[in-house]
Amino acid sequence: MKVQIQSHGFTVSTSSRTYTFQVIKAPDESRKFSAEVPLKSFQVTPLKFQDGPLITRERLGQALDQETKESHAEAHMTIGDPDILQYLDRHYPPKARKWTLPTREAIQRK
Repeated sequence: MKVQIQSHGFTVSTSSRTYTFQVIKAPDESRKFSAEVPLKSFQVTPLKFQDGPLITRERLGQALDQETKESHAEAHMTIGDPDILQYLDRHYPPKARKWTLPTREAIQRK
């Protein structure tokens, strides 16, 4: 059976948005996951609130693809700068964007 990833919404705190998911591998096998995006990431990068569900779902999909019998995906993950830069590069190709990817130094200064 193909893995199903179902979104269960998000919650907002003073420092982040946390997206929750349920992953179903078989009718009797499901697991819950959450992925947190710091609110600062939406302020210092071109990442938009609308990107939140997709970047977290893609990151969860990557973690699930890397699972082995000995090593399972973490139930809670945090979306960091490398994840954001990769996402922006995939979804906002250079021809379509009017901005450049921020450097790590620029992100840390803000």
